[in-house]
Amino acid sequence: MYLSYFGLSDNPFSIAPNPAYLYMSPRHKEALAHLTFGLRESGGFVMLTGEVGTGKTTVSRKLLQQLPSNTQVAMILNPTLSALELLATVCDELGIDYDPALASLKYFTDLLLQKLASNHENQLNTVLIIDEAQHLLPEVLEQLRLLTNLETHREKLLKVVLIGQPELQELLQRNELRQLAQRITARYHLLPLNNEEVKHYIAHRLNVADGDISMFSPATIKTVFQITGGIPRVINLLCDRALTLSFTKQTAVVPKHLFIAAAQQILGDDVVAQRQTQYQRWYLAACFVGALLVGFGLGGGYVLI
Repeated sequence: MYLSYFGLSDNPFSIAPNPAYLYMSPRHKEALAHLTFGLRESGGFVMLTGEVGTGKTTVSRKLLQQLPSNTQVAMILNPTLSALELLATVCDELGIDYDPALASLKYFTDLLLQKLASNHENQLNTVLIIDEAQHLLPEVLEQLRLLTNLETHREKLLKVVLIGQPELQELLQRNELRQLAQRITARYHLLPLNNEEVKHYIAHRLNVADGDISMFSPATIKTVFQITGGIPRVINLLCDRALTLSFTKQTAVVPKHLFIAAAQQILGDDVVAQRQTQYQRWYLAACFVGALLVGFGLGGGYVLI
């Protein structure tokens, strides 16, 4: 609706995972480095956690691009499965033929172990990536741990990447999963973007769509951070709606009041008011602390004189 009005060649804030709009902030790059390092180590598991919409999928897609060419990847996007169903799904992902009539934990485990050994002999690495891993049942996680028991003198033959929300951390603290938790060689918790990163994120997506950051007023950019908390998915939703409202009102740039109106339409008046109030309290507290430090500094200088 607003593309031609603002001279854009594409929707810059679509929530579809378009690789062209991939933005790797410093913390996304750090998360990727942790996962890459973990997969090179001898352990069987690496873990990435973060709140909804912080960009975990972005990191996992970049990880896939950087894996060596001699890597076979099994990807599970819906882990709400029983142990038997999970093993069958992994077999499907790795191209293992099986007879459903013989389905059992031992049957699938034997097939998978044979496949892992075969891949190793053919100098192939095997990586299993599980998204939304906080939904895995404890018994399913234990079955995954058993799969990683196959190893050489130097490394595990199966590397597992667990990607999930913060509840995954709590799940792995359970006593019956302590052995699995000890096998995690790298873990990283992805935090939302900070104020400066939000500005770079918006500028990046607009540039890809042949626009620029001047389409949003400086006051609006600050408000984006205040209301979204730096979560990329929320930024996309609110900026898209704000551009639509600006087109409707025929404004040259997205003003602060229209962005707030867009946020109220999507998040609700109460949520927007709460987030603005929280930011104002944080800002006042920071100013107070800063004033105290300046006061102490001046006071100390006075005593020295």
